[in-house]
Amino acid sequence: MIQSALGKVFPKSQPIATSEEWIRRILLTLGTVWLLVGVVFPLFPIISRSFRDREGLWIGLGNYIRYFTTPALGASFFHSLYIALATTLFSVGLGFLYAYALTRTAMPAKPFFRAFGLLTLYIPPLANAIGLVYLFGNQGMVTTGLFGLLPGHNVELYGPNGIILGEFLYCFPQAVIILMTALSLTDARLYEAAEVLGTSAIRTFFTVTLPSVKYGLVSAVFVCFILAFTDFGVPKVVGGNYNVLATDIYKQVIGQQNFAMGATISVLLLAPSVLAFAIDRLVQRRQTALVSAKSVPLQPKSNLVLDWSMFIFCLLIVLFAVIVFASVIFASLVRIWPYDFTLSLRNYDFRNVGGGGYAAFWNSIRMSAYTAIFGTIAVFAGAYLIEKSRGLQWLRSINYFLSTIPLALPGLVLGLAYVFFFNNPIWWIPFTEIAIYNPFRGLYGTMAILVLCNIIHFYTVCFLTATTALKQIDSEFESVSSSMRVPFYKTFWRVTVPLSLPAILEIGIYFFVNAMITISAIIFLYPANLPLAAVAIINMDDAGDTASAAAMSTLVVFTSLGIRFIYSIATRGVRERSQAWLQR
Repeated sequence: MIQSALGKVFPKSQPIATSEEWIRRILLTLGTVWLLVGVVFPLFPIISRSFRDREGLWIGLGNYIRYFTTPALGASFFHSLYIALATTLFSVGLGFLYAYALTRTAMPAKPFFRAFGLLTLYIPPLANAIGLVYLFGNQGMVTTGLFGLLPGHNVELYGPNGIILGEFLYCFPQAVIILMTALSLTDARLYEAAEVLGTSAIRTFFTVTLPSVKYGLVSAVFVCFILAFTDFGVPKVVGGNYNVLATDIYKQVIGQQNFAMGATISVLLLAPSVLAFAIDRLVQRRQTALVSAKSVPLQPKSNLVLDWSMFIFCLLIVLFAVIVFASVIFASLVRIWPYDFTLSLRNYDFRNVGGGGYAAFWNSIRMSAYTAIFGTIAVFAGAYLIEKSRGLQWLRSINYFLSTIPLALPGLVLGLAYVFFFNNPIWWIPFTEIAIYNPFRGLYGTMAILVLCNIIHFYTVCFLTATTALKQIDSEFESVSSSMRVPFYKTFWRVTVPLSLPAILEIGIYFFVNAMITISAIIFLYPANLPLAAVAIINMDDAGDTASAAAMSTLVVFTSLGIRFIYSIATRGVRERSQAWLQR
């Protein structure tokens, strides 16, 4: 059947060139080199710099000893651990309940909660933090009791409480996505057997439900831990005097120009992230299939008490997220908070504030578009060569391993590593006196390095999406094409791309949205002549122009949501045409 279908797609096949396998090898090799340059090589200079002083002289562990013996610095490491652990506990715990409500109950309004439960995916962590300031800050609506109309309540926002609240908004949707996937894959026969045996609901939960999602829980725990441990935006806005590793790096590099100590703290930030990532990978290797071909999908049964309890719980979560963002929008539309609530667009006039104004906003759109286009091409082409090539197993394995590394790299570490790697005029070969010219130095200070950094920063999630889509396409297509002497690039363009088009489009929108809202990866890299919206928000907030920062945050969020909406409408016809074969 496949051979017959391909015969129609390729009615006049040309003989395969004898060099086709060499083309694949060259492309795989180029892919390996590009990942080495983008991921691995930049880490060497930042690690090396952590063992040197400001002048570049070797001092061994001197920087690390100084860091941990300086109370103001050493405490930041344990602060980061505390923030990450507390955030993970709340995000995964509440995220599990939210995902459980969406997949295992018959509560009403599920489509609404699916959409709004993931709202904060499109909101920069900075915007969430600014929203918390307007709610719980010194002049916040909750702190002042709606400006004296109600009893006020001070949550002591500027410190660990505020950071945990902000990180929860950042990590919660990530946990929900992972746990929804885990909870949706289940076999109804297990629950039917438990019910026949008279097992109580609580015991069924602990003996059937939890064991079936344990790997999803582990992934959610490590993802939330890494995100909270390495985030920069939230601690920068609401951290106050409560320092964490991410803000320490920023202060050392930007405030004191101490790149050696910045590199040292980067390594400390990197180590737990890599360890968490490695443990997660090892745990996932033990995962076995829990759903077989004979499995029966679970259809949630109506339970009035459970359904409405979960409805109220989900509604409270969504209301909290919406109120935080609504406060940002409201603050951007009033003249002077909290003294003059006259509606005005004066905060959207960025001519009298720093940060770059609308030029920064348009630069971010341009950068995000480039990231989406070139990132999607690089990711999908790389995934295709790894999944659909035959032979060269060692090279494909290396490519796969390199493609998963970026998930463990904090954005701040990656950005600072790029500064050391791309800004050096020469590279010294370790343990030798040999130096070579840096052929990539021309990228430094350009839009290209910002795009490259964003592509690498978000590479792994998109790569795993692409490989998942490609695994669903029978390898017989490539085998039959080869037997019919059809060049692989024709099969790729006429068969693989159309079948994978939904995944390709999702990868593109993922790149765009995340490049639009990210701050950590580009805070050290952007040149003065290329201001960016996310950096502008930081600069405005630092300068005390919080309302203007809220206005820029609003623009960024609505741009991301608008692009997502336009993308859905514009690609509906493309998706329907490319997937029409599924309806036959």
